[in-house]
Amino acid sequence: MSGDLKWNKIFGAALGTAFVILVVQQASGLVYHSEAPEKMGYFVDAPDEAAGGEAPELAPDWGTVLPAADLAAGEAAFARCQACHDAHQGGADKIGPNLWGVVGGPVMHRPGFAYSDAMAKHKAEAPAWGYDQLDSFITAPARYVPGTKMSFAGIRDTQTRINLIAWLRTQGSGGFAIPAPDTTRQPGAAAPAEGAEAPVTEGAAATEATGTTPAEGAPAAAQTTPAAPPAATASAPPNT
Repeated sequence: MSGDLKWNKIFGAALGTAFVILVVQQASGLVYHSEAPEKMGYFVDAPDEAAGGEAPELAPDWGTVLPAADLAAGEAAFARCQACHDAHQGGADKIGPNLWGVVGGPVMHRPGFAYSDAMAKHKAEAPAWGYDQLDSFITAPARYVPGTKMSFAGIRDTQTRINLIAWLRTQGSGGFAIPAPDTTRQPGAAAPAEGAEAPVTEGAAATEATGTTPAEGAPAAAQTTPAAPPAATASAPPNT
């Protein structure tokens, strides 16, 4: 008989413990109620598409911003690229190609480098790295060239990109002409039509269509006007 009472006490204690645990859980849920946050606790500064209805951002006025760019800041910005790229003349390719002479040069400018199929497809559409093309690529590589092997997220800050491109121009691309200032790209101007190109400084020899870059410091070709043909004289024989 005493043995049955012992087991009854054990079962009763177990049931009582379970009941207390359930009561404590319910009470703590009411006391320490929490709600889901309205927004994420961490912001990741990654390129994203502009919201619908927003006016597109004006492309930089290269003729104005490049002469005023901070080259030291551009070189400092390149530090985040050094793990994959070298920009010095004769430097070896790394995970990414050497970038000496890339500004104004042809897409896939490094012979023998294993570019992605996506980059080869892009070259057929945009054969050279002009200022606008480099700016778009650096902003969001995977968005500008879908399928590229470059895993870099991009640089959102416009001035940082301008400084970086200005510094890259000093690395073997000094002969690539800076466009003339373009009033349609200056603050307060309406956004230009998609695909519009900035005017090029008179005498510029580099072209994005060919991807060729003249030697640094080479003088622009002088403009010549063909002389007018001499006036006919009274003694000249008539045409037959």
